[in-house]
Amino acid sequence: MKKKRYTEEQIVGAIKRHESGVKVKDICRELGMSEGTFYNWRSKYGGMEVSEAKLLRELESENGKLKTLLAEKLLENEAMRDVLARNFGVRSSI
Repeated sequence: MKKKRYTEEQIVGAIKRHESGVKVKDICRELGMSEGTFYNWRSKYGGMEVSEAKLLRELESENGKLKTLLAEKLLENEAMRDVLARNFGVRSSI
């Protein structure tokens, strides 16, 4: 099943519609998603405006990229330690 990607406007709009009295089942049926997804959105984006939700999504994306870069650098460092230990017989204490 293909994962759908909803815009920040759709997410915040759905939450605001629920706050105004529309039932969760109706919102989920209209957007074609599960109630669990809606409640996850509400816990994550509840009380936010569209611009804040966009900023949050951008920051999460950037954070993921930075975590990937850090993991790659840590692997490179570990590989260098292994090479140095083999070449010079030095044991790493780190």
